[in-house]
Amino acid sequence: MSSTAMFRESRRSTRVPLKVVIAVKGRAEAQTCDGETIVVNFQGALIATGIGLSTGMRISIHVYVTDKRAAARVVYIDPENPLHCGIELDQPRNIWGVPLTPDDWEEKVTSETGR
Repeated sequence: MSSTAMFRESRRSTRVPLKVVIAVKGRAEAQTCDGETIVVNFQGALIATGIGLSTGMRISIHVYVTDKRAAARVVYIDPENPLHCGIELDQPRNIWGVPLTPDDWEEKVTSETGR
């Protein structure tokens, strides 16, 4: 089974095609670049970046349209296009601005949201 197929099978929530501009900042390295999402879900996204990232790299994501930020980890690099990366958010949530979320995008009850 290819790594792409394994990546697709490991989804935990519905993927939504969405193109939003983001900033990606390496947490250990002083790298920052603009990028965009290709597909998003509750746990993360497939993103396109202007610089190469590496699997396991800790990053911070800033979604300009929502002004939300999140810590994440690079979990996949597309072997055919190394500037396309799969990322996993440290705390799953809709930072992307998807207005009508799929049913499996339910947020956990927290004191912050009061739900």
